[in-house]
Amino acid sequence: MTNRTPTKLVPYPSHAVVPERDVDKVPVLETHHLGIDFGGLTAVNDFSLLVGRTEIAGLIGPNGAGKTTVFNLLTNVYQPTRGTIMVNGFSTAGKSTAQVNRMGIARTFQNIRLFANMSVLDNVMVGMHNTIKEPLFSSIVHGFGYRKAEQAAKATSMELLDFFNLADLADSPSGSLPYGAQRRLEIVRALASSPRIILLDEPAAGMNPSETAELMENIRRIRDTFQIAVLLIEHDMNLVMGICEGICVLNYGKIIAKGTPDEIKSNPAVIEAYLGKKGAK
Repeated sequence: MTNRTPTKLVPYPSHAVVPERDVDKVPVLETHHLGIDFGGLTAVNDFSLLVGRTEIAGLIGPNGAGKTTVFNLLTNVYQPTRGTIMVNGFSTAGKSTAQVNRMGIARTFQNIRLFANMSVLDNVMVGMHNTIKEPLFSSIVHGFGYRKAEQAAKATSMELLDFFNLADLADSPSGSLPYGAQRRLEIVRALASSPRIILLDEPAAGMNPSETAELMENIRRIRDTFQIAVLLIEHDMNLVMGICEGICVLNYGKIIAKGTPDEIKSNPAVIEAYLGKKGAK
């Protein structure tokens, strides 16, 4: 693990904290009192979070805490029962998942969801649907404007694949890639939609230590190169503590702690959530 200088978190006007470099910018993501009920069960309640424009943030908690449900709320896969979600200062209320993606949120999934029989390149180009804005007729007949846009999308896709050392595999079926490469490809496809924030759902799941170390560096490179925010769900605490600037801890659908990695590691409520009450059998 590379040495890093801890990020200074500073108060934001809404009583949240963000990295100092982001304090004078509109947050890329802000939620207020977000919640969802399934029948009589409250899955997430009073979830309020702010993510700075170039922050690497973590959402952690025990199994079943509601983390993936939060991601589904943020992308409008689920419609919240209450609360608000703001992306770049605009509400996502009433938007479809595709519209939320166009607003600037992209995500990966806990279980890889690539088009296994399509080539690596085509998987990335699918993610660029937002960037090809040709009229319907031109798209149907593959007119000059459409062909030009498609060539530009292919060139950008190849640049993204090269960024993740996948360019040599562009013509390979995505289902034939090793597991770690499939994880990288899913991140590339999410980046292809030009997001302002990318949500990574357990990106290190199933990876060996060397792949996890490479993933950490890739996440930093994503933030630094594309100047976007990253919010990740992860159970690998070495990765979380080594890369995240702000961490939010969820348990039974409620936030029990927020802070820097050092603050979270020593928080009694977090320790209890993961390990149980001291002395309990």
